[in-house]
Amino acid sequence: MDTNLSLSTTSPRVEHLQKRIARLKRLAKKYKRSEIIQNALLGISNIATQVTSLDDFYRRVHLHLQQLIPAENFFIASRDLKTGLTSLPFFADQQDSHPTELYPDQEISALLNSGLTGYVLRNGEPLLCDDNKFNELIASGDIKSLGSPSHQWLGVPIKNQDVVSGVLVVQSYNEANTYGDLELELMGFICHHISGVMERLEHHEQLEQAIIERTKELSQAYDKVSIEVQERVKAEKLQKTLFEIADLSASNVPQQHFYSRLHAILSQLIPAHNCFISLIDDNNMLSFPFYVSQMAAEYPASRPMQDGLTEYILRHKQPRLLSAKDIANMVTMGDIYSKSPELNKTQRMHQWIGIPLLINGDVAGALTIYSLDDEHIYQVKDLELLTFVSQHIANAIERKQAVESLKKSYELLEDKVIERTRALAELNSNLQQEIQQRRKIEDQLVHDAQHDGLTGLPNRSFLMERLSQALKHLRRHGLDQFALLFIDLDRFKLINDSFGHLEGDRFLIETALRLKSCVRENDTLARMGGDEFVILLDSISSTQDAVDVSERILQSLSMPYHLANQEFISGASIGIAFSGRNKLVTSESILRDADAAMYQAKANGKGCYVIFDDHLSAQSKEQHELEIDFKQALEQQQFDIHYVEVVDFTSGEIIAIEPQVEWQHPGQGIIEHAKMKRLAAQYQLTLNLDGYIFTHLSNQYHWLKQQYHKDVTLHLSISSQHIKNKFVLRNLKNTIKKSNIEYKHLMLFFNEKCLVQDTENHINGFDVISQLGVQIGIDGYGTGYSSLSCLSFLPIKALKLDIDISKHLLNDKQLQLVKAYQLIAQTLNFDMYATTVDTQQQVRQFLELGYVRGQGRAISKLFNEKKTP
Repeated sequence: MDTNLSLSTTSPRVEHLQKRIARLKRLAKKYKRSEIIQNALLGISNIATQVTSLDDFYRRVHLHLQQLIPAENFFIASRDLKTGLTSLPFFADQQDSHPTELYPDQEISALLNSGLTGYVLRNGEPLLCDDNKFNELIASGDIKSLGSPSHQWLGVPIKNQDVVSGVLVVQSYNEANTYGDLELELMGFICHHISGVMERLEHHEQLEQAIIERTKELSQAYDKVSIEVQERVKAEKLQKTLFEIADLSASNVPQQHFYSRLHAILSQLIPAHNCFISLIDDNNMLSFPFYVSQMAAEYPASRPMQDGLTEYILRHKQPRLLSAKDIANMVTMGDIYSKSPELNKTQRMHQWIGIPLLINGDVAGALTIYSLDDEHIYQVKDLELLTFVSQHIANAIERKQAVESLKKSYELLEDKVIERTRALAELNSNLQQEIQQRRKIEDQLVHDAQHDGLTGLPNRSFLMERLSQALKHLRRHGLDQFALLFIDLDRFKLINDSFGHLEGDRFLIETALRLKSCVRENDTLARMGGDEFVILLDSISSTQDAVDVSERILQSLSMPYHLANQEFISGASIGIAFSGRNKLVTSESILRDADAAMYQAKANGKGCYVIFDDHLSAQSKEQHELEIDFKQALEQQQFDIHYVEVVDFTSGEIIAIEPQVEWQHPGQGIIEHAKMKRLAAQYQLTLNLDGYIFTHLSNQYHWLKQQYHKDVTLHLSISSQHIKNKFVLRNLKNTIKKSNIEYKHLMLFFNEKCLVQDTENHINGFDVISQLGVQIGIDGYGTGYSSLSCLSFLPIKALKLDIDISKHLLNDKQLQLVKAYQLIAQTLNFDMYATTVDTQQQVRQFLELGYVRGQGRAISKLFNEKKTP
């Protein structure tokens, strides 16, 4: 009785323990698998950052994938986005051979596109296919049956910027091996890394191509210098040859050795394996005092003048360079050897040069050189060289014939050599001076590239380099500290509007001098552009040092300025950021922190300084998040494009439309066009935003012509970054060519300030664009003070006022200035457009000033009020 009771109470407990043990075993197995998956995914991530080729990446990914899922049957299909052809860069299958072996008569791309792989490529979505799904796809005609039947087939698309570039596939022939959501997620993770590796390798290839191009340019420069050196060596060799000929003619060398020595000297200048000199004697006989030939060893005998090649030269008295074809044509035409064909020994000749020799003022002989093969090709410069040398050879022969004439000729030759030497020395001196001048120019260009043209202070590029050096020093010497002061001048725009840009420049120059007096020599003072300055306080002992400098600056800048015979009080707002706040600080981040602190100082009432702290860090983080949202929205094409109409004031006719971009931000609401442009410039995405707008404009062009009229002009304001160098200019040119827009109905506007700051690149860019037939305009006009001479020779068709000008039509001087802009445009035959015309009063004002075209809320409706395509 007691025993049964004990068993009855123990049995449930044992059963409970057994269930717990089984559950623990399942959990242990699950955690073990999770650990394997985690390690394998980490391994795949490490592979993606290490590999240098896709083949190596595919092979190593396959090895890791087999640790996670049944992947003995695994392959990767890749599509070439340019050709559209599909290939198999990696294939591993335990049951089937490679498709090229199974279907040798079929092209691999068409074969893959007809099966499940092609189905995933077309749809761009993952596919987990069993027998039922497979039969369903075959029945619908979407695929063809290829290879051996499989239990399950799993394919995941490889995407690069939403474009399908390949498919990653595993398949199971064993019913015990099945795939599910986990395998689908793993495959998607691997596809993401494959896309990243492909993009990185493509970037590496582009970098290598750029290096090759640069190497080619350097090689061409080297070749040019080599040619100059070779020309100088030739000149020196020619000078040496002339001296040797002169010495030979003045020497007492016997007649039989004179011509041999002459030939040896001549051979230093030009290959002369076949050479002879012929002279006409008093009996009109042609003799050969020197003769060397690869065809015959004996001297030819003297003979009467006949119709050979030598006589041809003597008769025409002109040097000639003849090819074998030229000689054959002359024989055929009967110019030579028609009366004495037995003298014709030219059949083996490849080239022939004949130079008449002038002795005592008459043609008394000839110098002849010929070749039997193309080992050395004579050129016109060789003919010119021999013609020059032949004069000295004739002089040498003449001196041998008459001692008195020889002495006189020698003195003349010496004078010519001295003159030539002096000319070479002068040329060498000029060359040295030119090299020194070029070095000075290069040094100046380097200085100009790193300094502000107005104040002479370092610019943003120089500051960022110094800031990077300071951070590197800080990592090596952790106890050191530096501070960054971001300074924004107060009321600078008021100076420009009230006194003009010339006084504004004087204000900036004096401000730069005041700031320089407030810092040490080892500190870096830079102008970032406009009225913004930055100071890098290097190696400070405490934060109080930066505070003391800021107070000195505020005091110095608060002193009166004398502008246009008036006193003007300015001031500044200063943001301070210190290097020790964050170990992950970068040049851009600390500059952004100082900038954020400066804006807080302006918000606090200006004329003060603010130190960057955690509160401002949160604001900076918000700005950083806005940057991320902006980039993501640009990539996903979430910006809206509206169109502003440009109208003729007198007739109300719509003569042009201008695209305006807006963004419906989920947190900040609608961000308008002007702020979008500023954000793009701040995030260095100006070219991307311009490309987004241009693509949208091209896609809607035909629809726009239907909504308005076929001759409507498209005004597009783009950044001058598009013409900064030949590479981005080439991209702009290709983009225009590929668009649907008619060139003659497209007008590209560039900012006037950018034109003034970089006129040379704008001239080149305008020339390239105008050659396409695209019209060019200048917007923001009235702020950059571009010279009339500059505008007059540029291929400009229109000027568009700066958007702030219409807000300042408040007094007679401002009205007269705006009227002057119109008169300038009328004089240069430019179309002039008013902007930001928001009230009827402004319309009347512009009409009275002579403006007949413009845009703004008072005269235009946003294009999104029309029916959207």
